[in-house]
Amino acid sequence: MSDMRIQSFDFHAAVARAGLRPDGMPRTDGASAVGGGFRAAMADALKDVSQTQFEASRLQREVALDNPAVSVEETMVAMQKAQIGFQATLQVRNRLVQAYSDIMNMQV
Repeated sequence: MSDMRIQSFDFHAAVARAGLRPDGMPRTDGASAVGGGFRAAMADALKDVSQTQFEASRLQREVALDNPAVSVEETMVAMQKAQIGFQATLQVRNRLVQAYSDIMNMQV
């Protein structure tokens, strides 16, 4: 049988990796998890989805104004990309809300 040893839990290291202060509140000094963390990734993703939707709206406007430089096909593809991005964002939000609800309903 293998010799299994339990290591002590380093609370301060775990809190620092999570981007929190020792009292459990988020850090406000700019230090966060490695690579910007989840918040930065979500902000970037939301900006990308917003930009895609803005571009689709612009192309729709150009097609409505009969701009010969903008094709209907290009506009339809941009609209579908915006729709897919929005649906993906909505699903991520729904999963996060569900995970939060599950965690809040756990008994301690």
